[in-house]
Amino acid sequence: MSDRPPSLAEIEAAAYRLAPWAVRTPLLHSPRLDAALGGTILFKAEPLQRTGSFKFRGGFNAVSQAGGRPVVAYSSGNHAQGVAAAAALVGVPATIVMPADAPAIKIANTRADGAEVVLYDRARDDREALGAEIAARQGAVLIKPYDAAATIAGQGTCGLEIAAQCQDRGLAPDAVVVCCGGGGLVAGSALALRASFPEVAVYSAEPEGFDSTRRSLEAGRRTTTPPGAASVCDALLAREPGALTFAMNRELLAGGLAVRDVEVADAMLAAFEALKVVVEPGGAAALAAVLAGRLEVRKKVVVVVLSGGNVDVETFRHLVSEAAVRRSRSMTS
Repeated sequence: MSDRPPSLAEIEAAAYRLAPWAVRTPLLHSPRLDAALGGTILFKAEPLQRTGSFKFRGGFNAVSQAGGRPVVAYSSGNHAQGVAAAAALVGVPATIVMPADAPAIKIANTRADGAEVVLYDRARDDREALGAEIAARQGAVLIKPYDAAATIAGQGTCGLEIAAQCQDRGLAPDAVVVCCGGGGLVAGSALALRASFPEVAVYSAEPEGFDSTRRSLEAGRRTTTPPGAASVCDALLAREPGALTFAMNRELLAGGLAVRDVEVADAMLAAFEALKVVVEPGGAAALAAVLAGRLEVRKKVVVVVLSGGNVDVETFRHLVSEAAVRRSRSMTS
C-alpha cells in the first residue's frame, strides 16, 4: 500500500473497481430540516452502503490491489467490516485486530464475513504494532484504516458521487461537512469534490476531546489531543490525524468542527425522524455540527455526510430516547 496521497485519477479508478460491488448511496433531502435550518441541506446516506458505512469503499479498493495475498487490518469496527467483506468477495483470508470494547454488532458482522478477529485492550495495547506483527508473520498485506493512498482513494468515491448527484440536481454545494476520525473520508472526498466545485468549503466534524484534525488545522501541524477524553462516537476516536490525510486536509479543508455527545444524540434522533435512517454516533457528527449551529447554513446549499449506521440496538435506543426527553423538556420549560 502506497504511503503517498492519492490523485484524482486514482479516486476515479477506485470508482471503476467499486462499481459492481458498492452501493451508490442516495443523497437524501428533508423539507422539514430545510425549514428548520433555513438552507438546502442534502444528506449522503452511507449507512445504506454495503457493510453499513463508507469504509467498504476504501477497504475494497485496497484489498482488490493486494495481489491475492492475505490481508490484515486494525479497526474499531467499520473498517474491520469493510475489509472483511472485501476479502470475502475477492477470496483472500482476512485477520482483523479490533478493540475488545467495540460495539458487539461490529465484531459479529466482521466474523460473519469469515474474518479472524483478534481482540485487544484499547487502553493498553498498540493496535498498529499488533497488526504489523500479524501481517509480517502471515506474509499478509496490512490495510490501514485511513493513512494509505488506496484506502483514501476508495473513500474519495463518496465525494465523486456527491459531486455527480449535485450536478444532476443542478446544484452547486456551498459547503460539505464530513465526519472525521483519522481523516481519510474527508481528505478523499474533498479532493474529489473540489475537482468539480473548486470553491466548495469542506469541513471535518469530530467529537470534542478527539478533534485532532480541527486542532491540527488551527495549529498548522499535526497535533495529538490530550488523554482522558471519552465519547460515544466509537468510530471517531483517533487522537492524531494521519500523516497523509493531514497533508491533504491542510490544503483542501476550510476548517474543522467539534461537537458534544449530547449534540450527536440529538442528530441521531433527527436523522431517524426526518430521514428514516439509523445513524451510529460517529456517523452523526457532521449532522450534529450543522444542527448545533457550528456552521452558517442559512440560504446555502450544504451536504452532510452520514458516514455509518452500525450501532447496537440498546445504544441507539438509549441515546435517541435521551435526546427525545431533552427535546420534550426544552419545549415545555
